[in-house]
Amino acid sequence: MEIEPTLARRVAEVRQRIADACSRAGRKADDVLLLAVTKTVDPSQIRHAIELGLCDLGENRVQDLQDRLRSLAEILPARQDAAGVRWHMIGHLQRNKVRDVIPHVAMVHSVDSLRLAEEIDAFAAKMQQRVPILLQVNASEEPQKYGCAIGDAPALAEALAGKRSLELRGLMTMAELTGDADRVRRAFVRTRELFERLRSRLGSPVFRELSMGMSHDYELAIAEGATIVRVGSALFGTSPQSQTLECH
Repeated sequence: MEIEPTLARRVAEVRQRIADACSRAGRKADDVLLLAVTKTVDPSQIRHAIELGLCDLGENRVQDLQDRLRSLAEILPARQDAAGVRWHMIGHLQRNKVRDVIPHVAMVHSVDSLRLAEEIDAFAAKMQQRVPILLQVNASEEPQKYGCAIGDAPALAEALAGKRSLELRGLMTMAELTGDADRVRRAFVRTRELFERLRSRLGSPVFRELSMGMSHDYELAIAEGATIVRVGSALFGTSPQSQTLECH
């Protein structure tokens, strides 16, 4: 099947903007992973995205992730390009849903409490695997958002880093949805500064990921050190309302 031209154009545009943002920041484009958020996206579009090389895909709800896995298994049976797909859980994860998610994802971006971390750690131990996770912080301090408070993050990060079946890779955050670039940048700066303090404090060689920035602000996030940007509507043309919920 021919790749849908609008998607191909959008993917090329986002990749170019990532490369330009990296250049302005004195970084290499390869330093930033483009994570395609597939919320509300038709399975055929996801197939095209995979064919365009977008193999890191993110979902924010457990049921949607399960639906995606079933749909793609039907349209990509035993295909070479399906083998390289890595799913990321980027939304709030309830403890009773851990067993439904962990076997299927490459990373959980949204660990924001010790109780959730303990549940993942216990399940991973039974599966005899180590699960890569990110600590989600609420750097914008919005009450409706998930994520631990910046002030609570050091103690929680140390607790997570001490879990035998978890691999703490870094931090995740969302900035406020606003046209005020200074307020957006402030959330990213706070997260980067916290990341740098924790990297020194933990001394872990795998603590190197900063997942921050979505369709409306990923260039600002890259300027402040993002290593993973979570992009949905800029790639797939989903609604702005959906984009605000990419990580919930």
